[in-house]
Amino acid sequence: MTKALSPEAIVLIKATAPALRQHGLAITQRMYERMFAAHPEVKDMFDQAAQESGEQPKRLAAAILAYAENIDKLQNLGGPVQRMAQRHVQTGVKPEHYPIVAVNLLAAIADVLGEAATEEVLSAWSDAYWVLAEILIGTETELYAEPA
Repeated sequence: MTKALSPEAIVLIKATAPALRQHGLAITQRMYERMFAAHPEVKDMFDQAAQESGEQPKRLAAAILAYAENIDKLQNLGGPVQRMAQRHVQTGVKPEHYPIVAVNLLAAIADVLGEAATEEVLSAWSDAYWVLAEILIGTETELYAEPA
């Protein structure tokens, strides 16, 4: 069962949407930079042409913004979550990869937003990340279990 976000976390996540609209691409670029340096073993899970063209960081930035804007109405994200889970299964994403992304995403938010990334904001984003991760992991588990 997915843990619900606190009302305070929802308010903080929604309040970060304008910053994500402005700095989301810088955040995702920084996240991938940090993650690939610290965990080169996950690099092959990503389409390197999409990385080099900048398309993957743009897609992730748009997804994070959509998540922030819909954090109080996650039912709006059913289709995108299903597509993301399918892509994760195609590339071999497993539950043990989620902490790697979490650490690097939160660090990238802190790096890019600086003082605006308060402890409360980072905590809210950590909670929000893990709510979405649980949804994705559950969906991916079902997809992995389907006959090939």
